[in-house]
Amino acid sequence: MARASAIAEHLDRLLRTKDVPDYPGAINGLQLASAGEIERVVTAVDFSTATVLQAVRARAGLLIVHHGMFWGAPQPFRGPSYERLVALIENDIAVYSSHLPLDLHPEIGNNVLLARELGLQPAAGFAHFKGIDIGVSGESDLDTHTLVDRARAFAARCGGGLVVTPFETNRRTHSWGVCTGAGADSDTLHEAVERGIDTMIVGEGPHHTAVQAHDLGIVLIYAGHYATETLGVRALGGHVAATFGVTAEFLDAPTGL
Repeated sequence: MARASAIAEHLDRLLRTKDVPDYPGAINGLQLASAGEIERVVTAVDFSTATVLQAVRARAGLLIVHHGMFWGAPQPFRGPSYERLVALIENDIAVYSSHLPLDLHPEIGNNVLLARELGLQPAAGFAHFKGIDIGVSGESDLDTHTLVDRARAFAARCGGGLVVTPFETNRRTHSWGVCTGAGADSDTLHEAVERGIDTMIVGEGPHHTAVQAHDLGIVLIYAGHYATETLGVRALGGHVAATFGVTAEFLDAPTGL
């Protein structure tokens, strides 16, 4: 057993929390402290009423999430946000969040794990952001239909669906890039062109990215924001369990997106 602060310090070192830039408002690390020793850890993609209530039912001492308690401008604690905070404090549940530091970790990160889940071997980075690569990329000689089928099966196992831009029947994927979550935007598409990437696997993206991808000759596979970011927190929970001798459980709360 250990206190939340000790687990957080370990995870901050593992994930290089202080070194990895992130979006404004994403507060990576220990977001809510607790008083007691941690015996049970639960992990989830999203901090939400559903996952907080599941954490309470599981009698967890620590909730580890990818999308944390805070995003964007400060908001008052009232309504659902107040009720979540009360439930956490009354049940002495700490909250730890890791967004981009977890996305890019070379062993337990969302991107490297998704690539390997799809039978792809990462060899380089992808999705450049503030001086670092969030995603991964590599070479292959794979029938694109096979890759799409693997991604569709993975998305279905995570409670979601898959969308893919059109491509010819006999197309093969020779160079691919993975960026989980909201990985499709104009910047990543143009980066793919510069790197010679012909197929991108992402979580989601706006409508115009499908139009752009087709014009650029890139097949864009949208495997779901939620689905593509389940792997990192699962792995992180397992790591904490093995390191600190606690139990860990993944709280599944699919969004359908």
